[in-house]
Amino acid sequence: MVQKPHLNLVFIGHVDHGKSTTVGRLLFEKGDVGEHIIKQYKEEAAKIGKATFEFAWVMDRLKEERQRGLTIDIAHSKMETDKYYFTVIDAPGHRDFVKNMITGASQADAAVLVVDVAQRDEKGGLMPQTKEHVFLSRTLGVGQIIVAINKMDTVKYDQKKYEETKALLQKLFQIVGYKPEQMLYLPIAGLKGDNVIKKGDNLKWFDGPTLIGAIDSLKVPEKPIKLPLRLPVQDVYSITGIGTVPVGRVETGVMKVGDTVVFEPAGVSGEVKTIEMHHESIPQAEPGDNVGFNVRGVGKTDIKRGDVCGHTTKPPTVAKEFTAQIVILQHPSAITVGYTPVFHMHTAQVACRITELISKLDPKTGNILEKSPKFLKTGDAGVIRIEPTRPMVIEKVKEIPQMGRFAIRDMGTTIAAGIVVDIAPAK
Repeated sequence: MVQKPHLNLVFIGHVDHGKSTTVGRLLFEKGDVGEHIIKQYKEEAAKIGKATFEFAWVMDRLKEERQRGLTIDIAHSKMETDKYYFTVIDAPGHRDFVKNMITGASQADAAVLVVDVAQRDEKGGLMPQTKEHVFLSRTLGVGQIIVAINKMDTVKYDQKKYEETKALLQKLFQIVGYKPEQMLYLPIAGLKGDNVIKKGDNLKWFDGPTLIGAIDSLKVPEKPIKLPLRLPVQDVYSITGIGTVPVGRVETGVMKVGDTVVFEPAGVSGEVKTIEMHHESIPQAEPGDNVGFNVRGVGKTDIKRGDVCGHTTKPPTVAKEFTAQIVILQHPSAITVGYTPVFHMHTAQVACRITELISKLDPKTGNILEKSPKFLKTGDAGVIRIEPTRPMVIEKVKEIPQMGRFAIRDMGTTIAAGIVVDIAPAK
């Protein structure tokens, strides 16, 4: 059997815009979910007054989510098309779960943004979370986006309504810095199944692809194997007969059995004895591989989640301070010097102090609006200098993009997302 190329596909969008329903419909029509399951879900959903939720439940397997009608954690499903093998990630739209969205989107090769054709904010613009997810996708480096304008059935499949919503979205993507060739727009009705797998008669005016067709037209990004090895540690296990086994996903570079590696900021090194993926021994691990590996001479207490493994010849960069470009997604007041929120990057979470506001930028163009501003508020973009409260690994986005992105969280929400422009190393 020829192995199909693999892609991570994340579904994003505002709560209630029909993400889970669309994913469920897709998996159902692809035959990845049986008719009997949908029928059972439909009956159960009707019983608790949640009619029309049957497709959403394919992804929302957690009991709690069914009762709340919300997607809480990131659900992963497998899907094969004629061309690709996909891991489908249904990232929560709800604000409390944006943190998961960050970890979800950072692993995504492409995103499907699901937008309700009819829902607007009080000023007639797009919903705030739709904007937030677009900003995050950009900052987190999602390079290809399919925009599924959903719930066309609620506006009687009106082409004008579709074009209106599409125009708003095009403007938003342009502001954030996406190029038209990275984008693909299409109308769908996830619940009814129009233009998901089959065209249907209701959208005859649309001459573009179906959702599945668009998904199959995605490109597999080249694996960053030429970059230095970076493997952020997710967990550390102690396994009888093997020893200490760090687990994580290779972001860049290649790890081979026999390599001499170092963990930073822990500063411990050793030789890679074994690498395992899906309980099988493998000779080397490449970007995208989730692996467990054993390093001679490294104990369970020497390393922890958030440490990064690299080769001793090109060790991970430990930052004493760094400069970053950020977009403020939401903050109740304003961000000033001295503010110390938690920075989430790769698998690390570290409180960092903002030591200087260097400039305020136009979020549409990136041009400097003001030097040394007193504060940055919601909607602003800027360049800031940051000092971690404890050692942490981060890289310049120009050198190792996968390791140069972060989100800033405080008070249970994502305050900002950013990229690392410059680093003053600690070592």
